[in-house]
Amino acid sequence: MTTSTPGRTLLVSQRPGAYPTIGDALGQAQQGAVITIDAGSYPELLELVGLRVTLAAAPGANVVIDGSGGTHPVLQVRGGSVVLQGIELRAGQGAAIVAEDAGLTAQRCKVTGGRGPAISVRGSAPFELTGCTITGVEQGMAIEGASGRLENTVIEDVTGDGIIIGLGAAPVIRDCTVTGCTLRGIYVYQYGRPVIENCEISRTGLEGIAVAHHSEPVLKRCSVHDTGGVGIAFGPGCRGTVEACRVDNTAEPGIEVSEGAGTTVVDGSRGGGVAQGGGELDGLLAELDAMVGLPRVKAEVRALVDELQVNEWRRNAGLPVGAAAHHLIFAGAPGTGKTTVARLYGKLLKALGVLSRGQFREVSRRDLVGQYIGHTAEKTAVIFEESKGGVLFIDEAYTLSRSSGTGDFGQEAIDTLVKLMEDHRDEVAVIVAGYTDEMVDFLATNPGLASRFGKTIEFENYTPDELLAIVGRMVSAEAYELDPAAGEVFVEYFRRISQDANFGNARDARRLFEAMRKSQSQRLRLLGRVPTVDELRGLLIEDVREAVAR
Repeated sequence: MTTSTPGRTLLVSQRPGAYPTIGDALGQAQQGAVITIDAGSYPELLELVGLRVTLAAAPGANVVIDGSGGTHPVLQVRGGSVVLQGIELRAGQGAAIVAEDAGLTAQRCKVTGGRGPAISVRGSAPFELTGCTITGVEQGMAIEGASGRLENTVIEDVTGDGIIIGLGAAPVIRDCTVTGCTLRGIYVYQYGRPVIENCEISRTGLEGIAVAHHSEPVLKRCSVHDTGGVGIAFGPGCRGTVEACRVDNTAEPGIEVSEGAGTTVVDGSRGGGVAQGGGELDGLLAELDAMVGLPRVKAEVRALVDELQVNEWRRNAGLPVGAAAHHLIFAGAPGTGKTTVARLYGKLLKALGVLSRGQFREVSRRDLVGQYIGHTAEKTAVIFEESKGGVLFIDEAYTLSRSSGTGDFGQEAIDTLVKLMEDHRDEVAVIVAGYTDEMVDFLATNPGLASRFGKTIEFENYTPDELLAIVGRMVSAEAYELDPAAGEVFVEYFRRISQDANFGNARDARRLFEAMRKSQSQRLRLLGRVPTVDELRGLLIEDVREAVAR
């Protein structure tokens, strides 16, 4: 192998003449080198000092840098800069990426595992992460003293905080999702000054966004919901603004500004959900009616609301009221709005006075099933207790009845739920969801299970025209304008893929919208100039056709 020259492309592959490992290629790389990596898993821990280099997965290749067996960071960079493109990093006892006074760019990368922050950026060098996923980690990303951009990235299933920003760091965090954090979604401390906009923060154990130690963030158009603590909290001495943010289904108050904080809450930011009183119920029903399609689902939910309302009137009049279980079965394919309707159902029950809090808790098999005898019953009981006063939503509930071999405890979770649902039927609404046929088998696993549910609501697939309307809403919400001629292309595409067994309904609509945005971005980059505002907003028929063809 020859020594690398500046800017040269090096290949990591098992092919003759290529470098067998990434470390071997880095040992020969000079400034500006691009290292292209063929598909494969590379058990390596990498350290770069003062080097400017790009590590890129070959087109269509699945590249994993696997440091899961190590105790040091998978990639540690000091000085210089590194660009990562389309690579998965698996950490062990250390972090996945540590950048100290080094430029870091990551595009379409995935990070899993590790101790401490999965990605740590320290110092004054800029960073840019776009289109990445950070999942199953101890902490998501820590930004200390640095400026840069974190965009279109998902941080999920974190045992600590999702994003930590401190020591004067001033990043821009835009269009990101932070969900499933045991502690806080975003924690800003020690003079942090981030701009956080168009982000969704949900399912946190503590606050959705917590601000402390004289920090001054700008929060714009963020959605914070389903948090164990308050939605957004500012500590004493903190400043900043909260603009056009929505806070729902959190601990009260939705937005908390401590005494001594100079925070400004402006422009329609909402903390704590919709208005109280009779208007609340009407507003929630209007929200239900505004959903695309689902005529039978809407009728079923309205019928339930009518019955509960009349029961309340009878109770107030001193008339007898029969016992009513609020547990439901939502049957149907993915992407048909089951989770959205379940969340709305909890708010409706709260507005009617049936449930005390109306909070929404979504779980799956792994949240309920333990590893040894007695562990499953304990886990299930804890989650059930935490869900009292609101909705416990069990997605793909039929997986509880699918044995994975000796020592599987899914049935124990079902048996525990059956008893708890009866004992506390007035304190919680349990909704189980999944494919129609699988849910029939699920109900047969315990003689008393089917009787615990008052009704089965069937969620039908969206029609092609309804999916076109869903895409139209996504386009409008993101300030795009769609070529009118695209309608026929959309309808034909949705008509074709709806015959597939894995048809994802609104999920496929979302994927198509994202593909259109990518096609537009690639087209605009080739203009050789800065696009006009109209060009930035426009999604042309060619963007649609290219997205459909992917």
